[in-house]
Amino acid sequence: MKTKDILKISSFPVLIGSLCCLGPIILVALGLSTVTFAASLTDTFYGEYRWVFRIVALILLTISVIFYLRRSKDICTIDQAKRRRNEIINIVAIVLITAVLGYIFFLYVVVHYIGVWFNIWQ
Repeated sequence: MKTKDILKISSFPVLIGSLCCLGPIILVALGLSTVTFAASLTDTFYGEYRWVFRIVALILLTISVIFYLRRSKDICTIDQAKRRRNEIINIVAIVLITAVLGYIFFLYVVVHYIGVWFNIWQ
């Protein structure tokens, strides 16, 4: 499994999972919102709905791994999955670890400092 494939599989779910804090930043950057409203929206999204964003991201990650296994690895039946069980376990573990680390870095480092730069939070 190539690094390019790992990033291709996990980048979109990481982006969707971090929309709780990235969405208000995008609204401020486009001039569609005030900083006060964006800070309030971020508090609401991250405080009450962060698990919704994370669960949606996990569902999207599962779907993208299934599509990857079907298209790139030609694993379409249960028999093929049983024969290549170790490969599937390795792919799922690598993608899950990469997605979790990507989510943590993107949300708590990149998005945080962009929000500080826009004065949405301190």
